Amino acid sequence: MDSEEYIYGRNAVMELLAHRPEQITKLYLRQNLSGRPVAELERRASAARIPVQRVPGRRLAEMVGTVNDQGVVAQISAGRYLELEDWLDQIDMADRPVLLALDEIEDPGNFGAMIRSALACGVDGVLVAKHRQAPLSGGVMKSSAGTVLRMPVIRVVNLNQSLLLLKDKGFWIYGTDMKGTSDYRKQRYDAPMVLVAGNEERGLRKKTRDHCDVLLRIPMLNGVESLNVSVSTALICYEILRNRQVEPE
Repeated sequence: MDSEEYIYGRNAVMELLAHRPEQITKLYLRQNLSGRPVAELERRASAARIPVQRVPGRRLAEMVGTVNDQGVVAQISAGRYLELEDWLDQIDMADRPVLLALDEIEDPGNFGAMIRSALACGVDGVLVAKHRQAPLSGGVMKSSAGTVLRMPVIRVVNLNQSLLLLKDKGFWIYGTDMKGTSDYRKQRYDAPMVLVAGNEERGLRKKTRDHCDVLLRIPMLNGVESLNVSVSTALICYEILRNRQVEPE
């Protein structure tokens, strides 16, 4: 995130107040905005000693543009990506970690939705490349409902080199591909693994596809060729969770 970054929307800001209040430098609320959710935002901000300022709606638009900000904008300090080596140092391979790798996901809405689904399914981290990838932003924060703050996001210069490194460390690489030969419902996901999701329009790049040990497909009916990348990722993440027989709370 940039040093002057904003997140917006009641749910995203509430998530931030609940889990990372130290990242908020100031909370802005639209004048005359009221109601129980707003009172709770103010209460939590006060408890965390975060300044709250009431401003006209046009001031909020100057910060975040013409989006549905719901009258709530938080100014936050710069976010931070993890290094892959640091993430690897933190995990235990005996726990069969799962990493979601994004191969040039460019839409912030998809990026945020994929983070939210991954966190809900117990995925241990999200791997992204530095280039041709939507950055962590207010839009990603809102579409993830703030859950991006609880998910380790690892950024690398070269995704394919990182996949080779992860292979050497003992990870299996599963790619999602509409032309894949392996039904995603018929796999055993019982080893440390990376699930790679491709670009919204182009899918996986050829080199990325070549690095995959298994190419997963989602069977379709009625002539539908593919699903939105965030939807297909959510389906496979939940299948990994089910396959490992982990009971969600």
